[in-house]
Amino acid sequence: MEKLLNTDALFNEIKEKALSYSKNFNSEKLEKAYLLAKEAHEGQNRNSGEAYLYHPLSVAKILAEYELDCDTLVGALLHDVVEDTSFTLDDIKEKFGANVADIVDGVTKLAKIKYNSKEDQQVENLRKMFLAMAKDVRVILVKLADRLHNMRTMGAMPPDKQREKARETLEVYAALANRLGMLNMKIELEDLSLRYIDPIAYKEISDSINQKKKERQNYVDGIIETLKSKLSELGISAHVKGRAKHFYSIFKKMFAQNKSIDEIYDLFAVRVIVDSVKDCYAVLGMVHELYYPIPGRFKDYIAMPKPNMYQSLHTTVIGPNGAPFEIQIRTWEMHKVAELGIAAHWKYKEGVSGSSQLDDKLTWLRQILEIQSTMIDNDEFMNSLKIDLFNDEVFVFTPKGDVINMPAGSTPIDFAFMIHSAIGCKMSGAKINGKIATLDTPLVNGDIVEVMTSSSVHGPSRDWLKICKTSQARSKINQWFKKERREENIIRGKEMVDRELKRLNISVSQMLRPEWVEPLLKKYTLSTIDDLYASVGYGGLSVNKVVARLKEEYKNLQKNEQTETLQNAEESTNPLEISHKRYKSANGIIVEGIDNCLVRLSRCCNPVPGDNIVGYITRGRGVSIHRADCTNIKPNDENEKKRLIKVFWEDEAPKESGYLSELQILANDRRGLLAEITKTLFDLKILITSVHTRTTRDLVAIINVTIEIDSKEQISTICKKLRGVQGVFDVKRNSN
Repeated sequence: MEKLLNTDALFNEIKEKALSYSKNFNSEKLEKAYLLAKEAHEGQNRNSGEAYLYHPLSVAKILAEYELDCDTLVGALLHDVVEDTSFTLDDIKEKFGANVADIVDGVTKLAKIKYNSKEDQQVENLRKMFLAMAKDVRVILVKLADRLHNMRTMGAMPPDKQREKARETLEVYAALANRLGMLNMKIELEDLSLRYIDPIAYKEISDSINQKKKERQNYVDGIIETLKSKLSELGISAHVKGRAKHFYSIFKKMFAQNKSIDEIYDLFAVRVIVDSVKDCYAVLGMVHELYYPIPGRFKDYIAMPKPNMYQSLHTTVIGPNGAPFEIQIRTWEMHKVAELGIAAHWKYKEGVSGSSQLDDKLTWLRQILEIQSTMIDNDEFMNSLKIDLFNDEVFVFTPKGDVINMPAGSTPIDFAFMIHSAIGCKMSGAKINGKIATLDTPLVNGDIVEVMTSSSVHGPSRDWLKICKTSQARSKINQWFKKERREENIIRGKEMVDRELKRLNISVSQMLRPEWVEPLLKKYTLSTIDDLYASVGYGGLSVNKVVARLKEEYKNLQKNEQTETLQNAEESTNPLEISHKRYKSANGIIVEGIDNCLVRLSRCCNPVPGDNIVGYITRGRGVSIHRADCTNIKPNDENEKKRLIKVFWEDEAPKESGYLSELQILANDRRGLLAEITKTLFDLKILITSVHTRTTRDLVAIINVTIEIDSKEQISTICKKLRGVQGVFDVKRNSN
């Protein structure tokens, strides 16, 4: 009964707060949502043991502090109802309307859908959240408040879960809060994350700050009194207060500069809040008269606001005792935006009409959504997301004087695609501050950038993908190649996949069978294998990931068959006679007793057609083919011997298959020896995949060369030719 009374009291506190900032707040709707949440979560407890209802109430309270509207608070109270109880989205829509249902749906995780990995599920949840956020930004506000309360109560979770959630919070949610201008929330999320990611550093910073708290406070109070006195003389009405830097900010500085906390002096800032922009610049002049400004540490975010709406003047000066400290100067309106972020511009709040102002603040979100629509690889999406959310910024100018803010490290290529994709695709060069510059030149604050275009340019270069820093430019370049060079992309992608499969000693025809490829196409919403090749060719999909997925699909489908075959082998009295059936496989090999299994040519002995061979049934990786004289297939115990299986070369090995073989060449060392050996192999049209050389004290050159051949007979010809090279006295095939 006591817990119910406590939740009732917490709800009444939320309702009173909402009525204090909105006279027309629909308290009946909020109460109706509270009663449904209480019913839905009845009997549910959190890991800490408290009633689960405290969580949605706490989330709603956080949002009430940001003065958000009724539907947002209702969505907060109900945000876990669909995910964790028997109530459905239709129930929410019927009782509270489509807006609330959309908010709840946007926050609800995709828990009922099966994914290959936890990472895939996390990325798909983020994609879903961003799409919902584009429709209604209140989705992310509820999600941020949800994550903040979870981080505040993370102590009841096991340590590995704490670290996992803390890293995700730091990488995604704290960065999102920053982009939305919600700096107080961002700071708390960062500090709470640090507490679990690096508890030792967190405690060290906390203890150090507390030890010198009184000394630092006296120092700050002296600066504040000096500023107040000067402001009074100038007749400027202002509010002045000190502010300690948050723990994560100190931690980053310690890590980046490799300093202890005792070596970091600017651990605090002084904030001056005035009535007008004119007063901001007047205060700045006064501050620079009182204290010596540090060159290069002045930033005017009033003239050039951050994309998250933040405005302020920042200057770092030398204090009375020689220690640097930062002063921030802003108006009350700027301060409100800095504290509340996007909530300060909320279009559903009373007295705010139209949505164009808010939409302008969310341009970066539309860019993320546009980019993610072209990315089918989850790792690529997460990497681009982190770049977009985390990077510091530089402010550069167009020749007409327009300000363009971009991630730090951006190049003229990024600038061109930021202006317009058509300009980027026709780019022939760039000028920075009136001088010709290379396309990989990093832009710095204040640069005036001019893009030169030419009608003779028929599109971007693939090399630009290695130069550009922004996901927007990379996405636009990939889009161009995807659209304009499909046939070229298919050829390029096929070559990349074939090459990677060959490198792994896996047959192309074996691995690209429909039963392995179709699940892959479905996962990436592709129609044909040509679409897959095209995606690899233009960079939308990593070739390593495609091959890894193919192998994974193969293993999943073949696991049962391999287990059954192994059981047969273990029951057989003669391990080399487990079946009279012979199935054709790839790599020109016939495997007894197994159909459609993964066959890998062992790298330890590199068997080629004509060698006496034997198969070894591996655990989860199909059948490994070894030369009969390979020392690695002489197990020490009877159980391992039962994994041996008969294998044979087909009469005609597939022409597409290349076989690796390693030769060891011994010769008297001399200048030009290696060049002559490689030329001999080149003349024989032999592909060299690797070369390792060393010279003994007796000046004997030992050259190990791995080549690609078609059969064992070819080795004799190659060895004969190599023995004809001046100085070569022995050539032999390596065996382990």
